[in-house]
Amino acid sequence: MPPAVPVLTGTDFHLRIGELPVNFTGKRRTAITVNGSLPAPVLRWREGDTVTLRVDNALPPDSVFGDTTSIHWHGILLPANMDGVPSMSFDGIRRGESWLYRFQLNQSGTYWYHSHSGFQEQAGLYGALIVDAREPEPFRYERDHVVLLSDWTDLSPADLYARLKKMADFDNTYKRTVGDFIRDAQKKGLSATLEDRKMWGQMRMTPTDISDVNANTYTYLMNGTTALGNWTGLFKSGEKVRLRFINGSAMTYFDVRIPGLKMTVVAADGLPVHPVTIDEFRIATAETYDVIVEPSGQDAFTIFAQDSGRTGYVSGTLAVREGLRAPIPKLDPRPILTMADMGMADHGAHGGGSMAGMDHSAMGHGTAPAAKPAAANDMAGMDHSGHDMSAMAGSAPAGGSMAGMDHSSMTGMAGMQTHPATENGNPLVDNQAMTPTSRLADPGNGMGTDGRKALSYSMLRSLFDDPDGREPGRTLEMHLTGHMEKFAWSFNGVKHSQSGPIKLNYGERMRITLVNDTMMSHPIHLHGMWSDLEDDNGNFLVRKHTIDMPPGSKRSYRVRADALGRWAYHCHLLYHMESGMMREVRVVG
Repeated sequence: MPPAVPVLTGTDFHLRIGELPVNFTGKRRTAITVNGSLPAPVLRWREGDTVTLRVDNALPPDSVFGDTTSIHWHGILLPANMDGVPSMSFDGIRRGESWLYRFQLNQSGTYWYHSHSGFQEQAGLYGALIVDAREPEPFRYERDHVVLLSDWTDLSPADLYARLKKMADFDNTYKRTVGDFIRDAQKKGLSATLEDRKMWGQMRMTPTDISDVNANTYTYLMNGTTALGNWTGLFKSGEKVRLRFINGSAMTYFDVRIPGLKMTVVAADGLPVHPVTIDEFRIATAETYDVIVEPSGQDAFTIFAQDSGRTGYVSGTLAVREGLRAPIPKLDPRPILTMADMGMADHGAHGGGSMAGMDHSAMGHGTAPAAKPAAANDMAGMDHSGHDMSAMAGSAPAGGSMAGMDHSSMTGMAGMQTHPATENGNPLVDNQAMTPTSRLADPGNGMGTDGRKALSYSMLRSLFDDPDGREPGRTLEMHLTGHMEKFAWSFNGVKHSQSGPIKLNYGERMRITLVNDTMMSHPIHLHGMWSDLEDDNGNFLVRKHTIDMPPGSKRSYRVRADALGRWAYHCHLLYHMESGMMREVRVVG
């Protein structure tokens, strides 16, 4: 039986970050640990308390993980200098030194913590964070288990990143075959199948490129244990069991189900929602979901978490005693990207002209033409809320970033999506979504098969009304951009190192609209403030700390700028963030 993850409770904590050898695959490798544990200990706090955490950097002088470390308390509202992001919150914790975190807890629920230094999160520096409610919660349960999902690689994370930059499709070994063509022709007809293959061939993209890194590289873990290790959560028949699912992975979306059991979702990203009963859910990196299950009728049930590309899985067991297992299901068929994932509604040539004007040689595996550096005249963060930007929609200089501008007045021809000028002719942008939709009712590509009911964002509704109530005073439109072959990721075609801050005025209520111009999903996390997701009619839907953005989607959420200071805003896929999909948000008084 694998060792249990330590649980630390109280208000005063001493955490020591160091290195230890681990072996998940038959090969001995070095991991970064907290108090000798991978994952880091579960921290159990109580709403209303003030917690103090002394964090020591005990990394050895020759550590491949660098000489500076940090901890970010994901989803916890706190002062900016306690947020744990080097270069924004503080300078980081140098080797041999300590940092004292101290803040009051004004919330409850399921969260997590992780390093924000280099690739340390990938190598083991992450852990569960539970804030127990001071008042009774709106749901009942008799037992409580944390289910922390993550991904492990025997490669040095820096080497994995270097490989992604050189060969981004290294793990995409599941490309379509002649057999797939014959099957599709029998199902959809020869003409439709030929047109589909022609379209993807002209764009030089592959519809099987679901994730950048998959089980060809990763070993998936549940509470720091492989499927073979069989993490087990105990129950008594008839009990209501709360399972706190946390996706603490670096790059993996997990699709979760428990064959034989219905799951009732009662909280999302730490906050209660109207209960919704489902068979399965997709959990993006950095998200958390709390579910209630009522196991009975058998002694063991399998908790099954497959990656969204269906290349591998991790499983554990709910059981009446240790040592039991239930049957493990087979991986579902691999999903295939569609034109909707490209942000195209029309299935005519190149999606009905939705990619008109784009250089398709730069898509997927071609070579993009040289272009002016995307941020030569970066205007990120400038307050243009009082300006009519419609005249600039197609005429701004290619080198001028419009990150942070108010694009609410930009309207496209015949309903087509407009784009920042910094995307035009940009060698770091290989796709533009021309007819994106919210996809709020879409549970995810490959979900909801075999009659299973799958969770979607449209099913999530907070138990409380809009906590602010004001209409946003302005709208900020940001585009998620990238080049898959170059493994370059950014906002508005401008990577973080070439951008300026997005400035918010303290106390203002604003709307952020995200448009995903890429073929990949991106979980977007704004530090320090809640993200209040809207439905298609602009009504408050659910409060979250991480908003998942499927390919070809356009979603809006409201933010109350109630936290002064400098805050990170980024894709929570670690290697996307490191390659440029990050910005600084600065709340000023």
